[in-house]
Amino acid sequence: MEVQREVLETDILIVGAGPAGLAAAYKLAKLVEADDGLEMPEILVMEKGSYPGAHSLSGAVMDPRGLAELIPDYREKEAPLEAEVCSESMHYLTAKRSFKFPFTPPSLNNHGCYIVSLNNLTGWMAQQVEACGIDIFAGLAGYDLLIEDGRVVGVQTVDMGLDKEGQQKSNFEPGSVVKAKITLLCEGVHGSLTRHAFEKIPSLIEGALPQAYLTGVKEVWEVPQGRIKPGQVIHTVAWPQHCNEYGGGWVYGMADNMVSVGYAVGLNSPDPTNDPHLKFQLYKTHPLIRRVLEGGQMLHYGAKTIPDNGYHSMPKLYHDGLMLCGDSAGFLNPARLKGIHLAIKSGIMAAETIVDALKAGDFSSQTLSKYQQRFENSWARKELHKNRNFHAGFKGGLWAGMFHAGMQIFTGGRGLFDRRHHEHDHTYMLKSADFRRRFGRDPQKTAVKFDNEYLYDKLTDVYKSGTTHEEEQPAHLVIADYDICNNQCTEEYGNPCQHFCPAQVYEMVDDESRPGKLKLQLTPSNCVHCKTCDIADPYQVIRWVTPQGGEGPNYTNC
Repeated sequence: MEVQREVLETDILIVGAGPAGLAAAYKLAKLVEADDGLEMPEILVMEKGSYPGAHSLSGAVMDPRGLAELIPDYREKEAPLEAEVCSESMHYLTAKRSFKFPFTPPSLNNHGCYIVSLNNLTGWMAQQVEACGIDIFAGLAGYDLLIEDGRVVGVQTVDMGLDKEGQQKSNFEPGSVVKAKITLLCEGVHGSLTRHAFEKIPSLIEGALPQAYLTGVKEVWEVPQGRIKPGQVIHTVAWPQHCNEYGGGWVYGMADNMVSVGYAVGLNSPDPTNDPHLKFQLYKTHPLIRRVLEGGQMLHYGAKTIPDNGYHSMPKLYHDGLMLCGDSAGFLNPARLKGIHLAIKSGIMAAETIVDALKAGDFSSQTLSKYQQRFENSWARKELHKNRNFHAGFKGGLWAGMFHAGMQIFTGGRGLFDRRHHEHDHTYMLKSADFRRRFGRDPQKTAVKFDNEYLYDKLTDVYKSGTTHEEEQPAHLVIADYDICNNQCTEEYGNPCQHFCPAQVYEMVDDESRPGKLKLQLTPSNCVHCKTCDIADPYQVIRWVTPQGGEGPNYTNC
């Protein structure tokens, strides 16, 4: 029987109440308010988290440029800034020692920046938006991007009240169809609707390089007085990564003896046992990090992917009835490890373009192309273009990357090459036999004893993320072919999903029907919505889709 769905109509649909989406809503309200010739359009902001900020996770050192442009009096309005950066250092790590760089790379010069909790900042931005009379519908998750005659016309939301087999339960509520003149996708990294857009509208990514990703794993600690100054920034490279892998760590001093500590791991690793969570726990054993954390208390945990290839991997930003903002469009500077200010700027430019469309009564590509034009003439484009080859420089390993990064400083971002080609991250993972031939050893992880007092296993960390899911619903991690997972992947790669997932969603367990064999067991309720599996699976048979709205992590002070 065909499901009857309620149809809701609005002028502007913003999917995602993160910095980009909230900036777009706020700027649009202010522009319309200042223009006597315009009436306030109907604006609907959807957020799949249980509240604005529930899924917002970041290091984070924020360049205030974007926020200052959006809300010039943000200090007077008491934006939640943990601390202004007071000192910064860069360290090269070995297993037991650290070597402080004699200078801080220009891209990591954080003078004038602030350490923030992205979770708190997003919540504050949501308050500013709501003060403009705009409603934010938390717990409303998009399931499908709707296209009619080649034009994006809105979004279908997720059905509620289905059992594990997809059958309707007594509390079934069909998802609604939300139709809009313009849909803004601001749903974060590797969003499911953004993926739909790229699949249904291939011209959006025509000519762009595949995006490159890292998985960042972090904890927030409360530490004894005097361990680190509020505003102190420490960045590290090398250990526990191998020199042929990409990534690095950070320690940020927040207010009230709170510390953000994390590690980001490139998903283009050749190692099929690449485990971001394990590398982060190893990172905490280093004397430099232990001196800060030991004797403290771990309060919060989170993980997310980071779009890291920069300018050359950005899609076209518009289509008929559609604009892409923030991480959905790759607005992140890989050299600076910063994206909040760029996400906010993307929302500002999108709002300015919406005003043009409202005045013209035209929501086609012809008018929305002004968004792309604004970007190409903005400080955001200048910043991203200057660091356009940063990630690509590390393709030959850490030392090659550091050399190329230095050359790019002196050549306006070009370095010794421009627009270096690369493939999707999962293609760089080696089969176990190929890894053995190349490196002369089996792919094997370092053994770590988790005491769950200083070094935490995945399940304990997931508990600290506040993650919740209704278990009686269809799995939001869709496996296209279990036979590949249980047989081919076991033989060729050793089932990397059990390693790269930072939340222990994927486990290989004994298969009672096949003595001596293993089968894949899913625990979707552990999922922290980082999207690592969708990106790193070597066969690309895992697809992340949105669960019921309001589910997933509930980050606080992250």
